[in-house]
Amino acid sequence: MSEIATLKINGQEFEFPLLKGTEKETAIDIKTLRGATGGLITLDAGYKNTGSCKSAVTFLDGEKGILRYRGYAIEDLAEKSDFLETSYLLIFGELPTEAQLEQFQADIQSESLVDEEMKKILHGFPKSAHPMGVVSALTSSLIAFNPESVNVDSEEEMYKAIVKIMAKFPVLAAWTLRKKEGLPLEYGSKSLGYVENLYKMMFNKPNEEFAINPIVLNALDKLLILHADHEQNCSTSTVRIVGSSHAGLYASISAGISALWGPLHGGANQAVIEMLEDIKNDGGDYHKYIAKAKDKSDPFRLMGFGHRVYKNFDPRAKIIQVAAEEVLADLGIVDPVLDIAKGLAEVALNDTYFKTRNLYPNVDFYSGIIYRALGIPVEMFTVMFAIGRLPGWIAQWKEMRENNEPIGRPRQLYVGENLRSFSSRENR
Repeated sequence: MSEIATLKINGQEFEFPLLKGTEKETAIDIKTLRGATGGLITLDAGYKNTGSCKSAVTFLDGEKGILRYRGYAIEDLAEKSDFLETSYLLIFGELPTEAQLEQFQADIQSESLVDEEMKKILHGFPKSAHPMGVVSALTSSLIAFNPESVNVDSEEEMYKAIVKIMAKFPVLAAWTLRKKEGLPLEYGSKSLGYVENLYKMMFNKPNEEFAINPIVLNALDKLLILHADHEQNCSTSTVRIVGSSHAGLYASISAGISALWGPLHGGANQAVIEMLEDIKNDGGDYHKYIAKAKDKSDPFRLMGFGHRVYKNFDPRAKIIQVAAEEVLADLGIVDPVLDIAKGLAEVALNDTYFKTRNLYPNVDFYSGIIYRALGIPVEMFTVMFAIGRLPGWIAQWKEMRENNEPIGRPRQLYVGENLRSFSSRENR
């Protein structure tokens, strides 16, 4: 017999089934609540206690610091996999065979050219335009060059749409960076892998021989894997709810990019560097800011420490911390901002105040450090996040459409005026 939850209102009882997830999570299924109770709804601002869907893509346990893609621990994927293989896993549900991965990469490479007219759209933006706004617009513009809607019942059409966005998105992101930097637009090479091509398209200089730094490549690959999906966050939920209207994949991804742009979401790594710049401009005494962070009456908050979901150490931060240290050591960069970052991290990892409150450096803290070390402009940090999150968005959109989920339509609790009589302007 299935378990039930009982809701008692004014002496009347209503029963709702309890649903169990594969990781022993429990949810009260309230889809009949409004009809059964004559209009009663739940109110959950920010949906912090509301499950919007059933999903088999990503499992996250913030209390225990667990993150898994399709059942695989993030630690194993970061150590043993690469970004393209992890993308395949997220999107299609299983790790690919050697032949499947080779075919996936070949298909992506065959679709990696972008219509030349897209350059006109790109060049229409001033250099001062924020890269996230540019990338969102360019992604949405892909619809104009691929106007046919995807038949979600066709495995072949779904595969082609996925390959196209996986192929073209890093090109558009790299072009956005190169326009901002005043560099000629680049394409990748069929002799290089997915992340290697991203690396080349972003950093290749026309007057230099291009060479891949394996330590930098490893850090980029890990960062993209760690950002690939994160359950029902703001941008992922946006992709799903836009897609629930049967909007296409490109339109849904474009909406997700806009959601990611916000400083409370993907903009966090940018906020880290801006905070470090402020500390440097104030003399560079990070101990002063540690004291400010501990002072409850001071509005200052350390960016990049702690996490909304993880109540312990962010498991992604443990992985990328090592890569950040390797990049800084290999490049030998002298940068007072990065010195401040290292000082803050050392204090936070050893200070009792931070340890007892689980205010450890998170993935945004270390990703910001790596991107700055590589010379990526701070406005591009969230674009890098979006490149990593792309396969997660695709996987979530694909799952939502294949499950034929209903259109998203939240309810509200109205707190405005009651019915009022309209008066003519001269009588107001």
